[in-house]
Amino acid sequence: MHSPIETDAVIIGSGPVGLFQVFELGLLEIKAHVIDSLPEVGGQCIELYPDKPIYDIPAIPVCTGRELVDNLLQQIKPFAAQFHLNQEVSSLEKQADGRFLLSTSQDQHFLAKTVFIAAGVGAFQPRTLNLEGIEAFVDRQVFYRIKNPDQFTGKKIVICGGGDSALDWVLYFVGKAASVTLIHRRDEFKAAPQSVEKMRALCAAGDLQLCIGQITGLEESDGNLTGIEVSNIDGETQQLPVDALLLFYGLSP
Repeated sequence: MHSPIETDAVIIGSGPVGLFQVFELGLLEIKAHVIDSLPEVGGQCIELYPDKPIYDIPAIPVCTGRELVDNLLQQIKPFAAQFHLNQEVSSLEKQADGRFLLSTSQDQHFLAKTVFIAAGVGAFQPRTLNLEGIEAFVDRQVFYRIKNPDQFTGKKIVICGGGDSALDWVLYFVGKAASVTLIHRRDEFKAAPQSVEKMRALCAAGDLQLCIGQITGLEESDGNLTGIEVSNIDGETQQLPVDALLLFYGLSP
């Protein structure tokens, strides 16, 4: 085993909570190393919705996920935290002297006086759509996260899901995309009530199409995804044209 990095504190997770923990420790002149399984600092805010408006941050009426992370990074800059990305903590053992020995999936080792776990739901991955042939279109026309919303301007977009991420993006893209269709397996939503109310108003105005059902098939032409088949609870199907399919089924730790 390589000699471990000795430090006052290790923080597991580089999302907003982990970054603010760096700040709190820095005020006490405690240096920290931060470990995260993702390739970029910021957790879900960067990985899943960097450009989506966020409304529930204290004292900030609205900001994007990236703006929140950028501000936190600016806030902790004086404390010179060291980040270790693209790796997971594989073991944690308390030593005889009271410190903790951590090892990661990249064979890095840390000997820390304290360990802070700010891992959220864990080393997560988006839940995927289990449909034959869909892998060929992932990150080309099928997306589980949005990093550049401008690429969907003027496109026929289908969004799947019933939570906050799905409805927030629905509200964002109406008026920017050529068309927006929301698909959910039932006519009940876990998203914020205000978002659901706005979504239904857009449907009533004819600016948004809501389909209750599930995707059961894909249509393609010349290697491109051109449409999807949606089946409802009664087994009835309909075909929808699509340029981009955005799937928000939640996270799987």
